[in-house]
Amino acid sequence: MRIGAHALRNGLFVAPMAGITDRPFRRLARRFGAALAVSEMVSARPELRESRKTRLRLDHAGEPGPVSVQIAGADPQMLAVAARLNVAGGAEIIDINMGCPAKKVCNVQAGSALLENEALVVRILEAVVAAVDVPVTLKIRTGPAPERRNAVRIARIAESAGIQALAIHGRTRACAFNGNAEYDTIAEVKSRVRIPVIANGDVQTPEDAKRVLALTGADAVMIGRAAQGRPWFFREVAHYLETGERLAPPAAREIGDVLVEHLDGLYDLYGGEHGARVARKHIGWTVRALPGGEALRSNVNSLHAADAQRAAVNDYFERLAA
Repeated sequence: MRIGAHALRNGLFVAPMAGITDRPFRRLARRFGAALAVSEMVSARPELRESRKTRLRLDHAGEPGPVSVQIAGADPQMLAVAARLNVAGGAEIIDINMGCPAKKVCNVQAGSALLENEALVVRILEAVVAAVDVPVTLKIRTGPAPERRNAVRIARIAESAGIQALAIHGRTRACAFNGNAEYDTIAEVKSRVRIPVIANGDVQTPEDAKRVLALTGADAVMIGRAAQGRPWFFREVAHYLETGERLAPPAAREIGDVLVEHLDGLYDLYGGEHGARVARKHIGWTVRALPGGEALRSNVNSLHAADAQRAAVNDYFERLAA
């Protein structure tokens, strides 16, 4: 599929996840087969632009293109300025967040709260598309609540405004991450617009990916939580979609090597002590189903130095591989 001038190698996208899809995560996901990895959401508020958190989220050093940056806010002109600044900083695609259900985002009328105000959606999309010369994409949910699904109307607004791809999470704002994602709404959207549609929500296995693509007719799937602790999941999904066969799971040695590569990326981006704190959740996700994984997780949670954390992980996988 294509997004503007960008030809993507497949239909596997990494969902933007705050605090997770930073540069090291995105680089690994891309290396294992994801066609696009959208950055963590960055606020359009000008007073936050120079914060350390924002600067780290916008670090794309060594990242393969196209670089996609997700912006969030509720003011059309602020979002337009944020889009221009991010393009100047290297963004090749701008993604607009209208899907986040978090209270702190929705309380300022951003994220999925915007789905309540279709007139404001029009103004935001038109302002951002007019502000930049790169493709603009949009991430939404199916509506504010199950009884008020308006994804089809939002999709038509997006297409008319010049949005070049639309990702849809198969839950409403009110659903947050509860219950099961539904795909009928995504299928209806796909039948009503000509722009690429990306289906998101509850893709936990390669079989899920194939089923969701079949149910929705979508051009791609967006994967989030299923890739936490296992970036090779994109390799497994790509192989299954191409062949209909499951890849063997990675050996302990490969898992260990990938995790250490991830840790080194985190230490490099955040610094040793901060990087070690960020790394704890990724270590936990990686080893959660492995023998002795809980003991390792408990151990690394008590370690504050990057060298000690890395050594504990190396020792664990050496023993596991043996």
